[in-house]
Amino acid sequence: MIVTVAQLRRGQRGIIKEFVDDILPIKLLELGCLPGNEIELIQVAPLNDPIYINVNGSHIAIRRAVALQIELELIEDPIGL
Repeated sequence: MIVTVAQLRRGQRGIIKEFVDDILPIKLLELGCLPGNEIELIQVAPLNDPIYINVNGSHIAIRRAVALQIELELIEDPIGL
């Protein structure tokens, strides 16, 4: 099953696996949205767009359409919190 950033719940984390399309804004790549980096969902705006994420200590707001393009491998919380 493919999991994307748009499917995360608040506080969930994942490791970037790949991008659905090879077209991702250069600014996101410069801010650390690269395969192997960890993403955490911080908050979702009231109308579900934009989505606020934490990547390498940077808080970034991205549109849901862009979040759907970033595939993740979920990081399971060892305590189950």
